[in-house]
Formats: sequence, C-alpha cells, structure tokens
Amino acid sequence: MNFATKILHGSTCIDPFTGASSVPIYQASTFHQADIDQPGAFDYARSGNPTRQALEEAIASLEGGARGFAFSSGMAAISSVFMLFSAGDHVVVAEDVYGGTFRFLTKVLSRMGISVTFVDATETEAVRAAITPATKGVYLETPSNPTLKVTDIAAVSRIAKEHGLLVIVDNTFLTPYYQRPLELGADVVIHSATKFIGGHSDVVAGLAVTREAGLGEQLYFIQNGMGAILGVQDCWLVMRGLKTLKARLDVSTKTAAGLAEWLSSHPQVSRVYYTGLADHPSHLIQTQQATGHGAVLSFDVGSRERAKALFDRVKLPIVAVSLGAVETILSYPATMSHAAMPAEERAARGITDGLIRLSAGLEDFDDLVADLKQALDHLPSEAPAYKEKEVFSRA
Repeated sequence: MNFATKILHGSTCIDPFTGASSVPIYQASTFHQADIDQPGAFDYARSGNPTRQALEEAIASLEGGARGFAFSSGMAAISSVFMLFSAGDHVVVAEDVYGGTFRFLTKVLSRMGISVTFVDATETEAVRAAITPATKGVYLETPSNPTLKVTDIAAVSRIAKEHGLLVIVDNTFLTPYYQRPLELGADVVIHSATKFIGGHSDVVAGLAVTREAGLGEQLYFIQNGMGAILGVQDCWLVMRGLKTLKARLDVSTKTAAGLAEWLSSHPQVSRVYYTGLADHPSHLIQTQQATGHGAVLSFDVGSRERAKALFDRVKLPIVAVSLGAVETILSYPATMSHAAMPAEERAARGITDGLIRLSAGLEDFDDLVADLKQALDHLPSEAPAYKEKEVFSRA
C-alpha cells in the first residue's frame, strides 16, 4: 500500500476486538489472568497496553521496522535509546542536534561513563575520523535543528557498518512520509511525536523504531524497565494525528517552500535555511534520500533586537517552543529550543541571535506572507549583521 492508504488502514484504524473504526482507549492499569500458568498478552500496563500497541505497530510499519515503541516524550525516546550503550562506550554525534539532546548528552549521559564526540556529520569523513576502538554508535539528526544541515544517512551507515556500530537517526522533521532512515541503513529511528506526527499542539510524545527484532527486544527491556511509556489517552491522540499526517504535510511543505523563496528575496532577511532551495549545499543529497523537504525553515534577520521586533509585530503565527502543528509556529532558538546550549556552542553552529525558526502550518499562504511582510517591513533600520546576502551558511 502507498503511504496515504497505509496510515488509514493500518493497526490504528480498526479495533481487532470490537471492529470499532477507532482503536479505543483501554484505560486499565492491569489485566485479569485467566490462568496463571498461561499469562495473556497483557498483564500490567507499563509492560503493554492494546492502545499503545496499536500505535507502536503503526509507526513500525510506516518506518519499515521490526518493533515500535511509544514513550512519554521525544526526550524520553532519545534518552531510552541511549541506554542501549554502557559505561565505557563512545558515541559519535552530529554537532547540530536539538538543544535538549545536547543537554542530555553533556550533562546526564556523561555522568554514566558514556562519552560523545560532536562532529560535522555533513562531512562523512569527519564521522569516520571520530571513530575509536570504544565507539559503539553514531547519532544523527537530519535535517538538523534549526539550521537544516543534511547528513548523508546511507554514506554514514556504510561507514558505521564497517565498524559494527549502531546508527540512530532523529527523523522528527521529515517523518516516515518523507524520509525512512531504516531503509538507508540506520538501526534505530526516533521521533518527537509531539511535532508533525501528533500535529495539533495537544500532546507530548516520543516514538522509536528498530530495524531488527533483536535490537527491539533490547529496547523493550529498557522501555519496560525505565517505565517512560506513553499514556493511553496520549497514544490515542497521536494515532488520530497520524491519520492526517500526509494531508497536513502536503499543505505545510508547500507553504514552507513558498515562504523560503519569498524570504530569500526580502531585503530585511540576510539568510534563509531550507533544504528545498536550490542553493542549499545539500539540496541534491536531500532529494536523493527523502521525498520531500518538510515544513520547517529558518531565517536570520541580523540581531536579537530585530528578531524581537518581528516577534512583537506578527499576528498569525504563534510564538512558541515547538513545531509541526496545524498552526504556524515561530521560535527563537537562542532562548527556546537551544537555550540549554552554551552561547559559544550556539555561535559555532550558526545559531545566531538573529535566527528565527518557522514551522509552517495550514493557514492561507497569502495571509502568512502579508503578516510576515508587515512585520519585516517595520524592523529597526539597523543593518543586518551579515553584509552579504546568503541563502545558506555552513557556519
């Protein structure tokens, strides 16, 4: 089945017990065992629940994996996956990762004797050079948040396999609709389902999928042992959002592409970051490993003062710490998504004080352009921090 059909006729759609057109919320913490010598499929809700199982089977199917897992947040999924490693292990990590991931790796995982090396994963040989005898895995986020850098998943996976390493990919920005890392050689794929998969700014959730059943058993042991599971009502909300994922992304991606083109020609904008722009240095790689460019872009207006002036004037987008929803969301990475990253680390990754991230929603395109135009046209006259016009920077 094609993607649009699969999400509507998979495990989330018909309850196998009653035939209901929507999998019900099994609001139960425990399950009766008719025979203590032959336990049933479910015993205690931390270990498994029919509602959660339907969601986990759905995301595994869409990503082309063997096992799926639903966690209480995107960070719960990320941190649980990192528990696959042990004290003394080393992991190579793309330097452009979500601020919460950076915080977990540098402030929590480091206390457990697991070391990480951050590299520019867009340079495949930089990944190879960072591998040591203690290296056990590679962690990627592509396109990256918020500067939309692209890593060649297949190329990195080939290098990793030469050394017997696990490859983990955060696929939040593109979802399985546009990109399926497991098919490119990755071993684990992660989502903050709070974003596009949930899609309505009303649920916090995380998902993970393993390519192989054996690795899935290891991750299930961690999920069950740590207990960071997604509650059944939130599972139901994520499943409801999943059914409209393609329809929402079709609209939002078209809007994002149009906004990126428009912003790149606006005199008040010094840089635009979007993989769909032909000038993007990894545009070709992105078109080869994904079927779409997604609904997230970033643009730089030159300074914090000008960014704040824009936030103060816009009327349609909400200004919030998130993305991937039906409403357009503007975010200020320096104090929101990447506030946990030290200022010098942000600067090294191109996350300037003038950078604004935009996640396109379902509003009318012309209305969004008109709103952004009136905000940009009234920015303070201070010159942008970058004298030359650039569509993308690798800084």
